[in-house]
Amino acid sequence: MRGGNARADHETRVHESDHHSLKLWLRLLTCSSLIERKLRDKLRRSFDITLPRFDFLAQLERSPNGLTMGQLSERMMVSGGNISGIAAQLVNEGLVSRSPLPNNRRTFLVTLTRKGRKKFRMIANAHEAWIVEILGQIKKDDVRQLMELLNKVKTQV
Repeated sequence: MRGGNARADHETRVHESDHHSLKLWLRLLTCSSLIERKLRDKLRRSFDITLPRFDFLAQLERSPNGLTMGQLSERMMVSGGNISGIAAQLVNEGLVSRSPLPNNRRTFLVTLTRKGRKKFRMIANAHEAWIVEILGQIKKDDVRQLMELLNKVKTQV
């Protein structure tokens, strides 16, 4: 909460007597939620695209030979139905292509089109600038330390 301008977030439910682990979890969740909300809004306003669609394009950018629908679902940690819906929209917009694998006609390979690659790069450049705007004031040494500490968390999960 901020002085005088109280904004409800995950940390508003913290009590002084709560375990420090719970306090840490709620702080991480709050920071993640606030950043994600800001990015979703900027993506929508600037490019009329949702965060899941941006993430979908980002996965394909990292895999120039394409990914199957199952691989996309696994990487994005969402259901196959969600992936199918996003894929259909992006195919209709000419940003991705979807074709059956020769050895398995029920499995589709999804790749970025030239138009999709160009649009993704434009959005990704803006996305990176927004991340720098949000987190860029944190000193490199502090980032390094935070990354080390968060790695401890990551390896425990």
